[in-house]
Amino acid sequence: MTNPITNLNTLIAEMEPVLNPGEYVFVTLKTIDHIPRDITICEMKEKEGTTLVLLKNEANKLGLSYDYICAWITLNIHSALEAVGLTAAFATALGANDISCNVIAGYYHDHIFVDFADKEKAMAVLNELSNTKTS
Repeated sequence: MTNPITNLNTLIAEMEPVLNPGEYVFVTLKTIDHIPRDITICEMKEKEGTTLVLLKNEANKLGLSYDYICAWITLNIHSALEAVGLTAAFATALGANDISCNVIAGYYHDHIFVDFADKEKAMAVLNELSNTKTS
């Protein structure tokens, strides 16, 4: 395992965005006891219910409703949880290109969910951002 990185310039220059295959959705449920845990990408408990991120076809199999189909991009760099500015940098770049993003930070990587129709454009923006820090 690599050591987590805190330097913003390094994080941006070496973030290596990777587009994960598939279509993903966010669903919210009052109880998730009936949901197989091996199909969820992420779970977030909120007072209104638990939000799950999972593949669209898994949500369809379970008859779950959703209204947002997204693509999942992983930044393939071990960003430190205490790193400052990475989320702001890529969210600003995506926003300047009219791409909304939903961000989830795991222990090792940052994960960005963008509208499925914007996936290629988002990858181009992220790669351009990364390339401007390497020059």
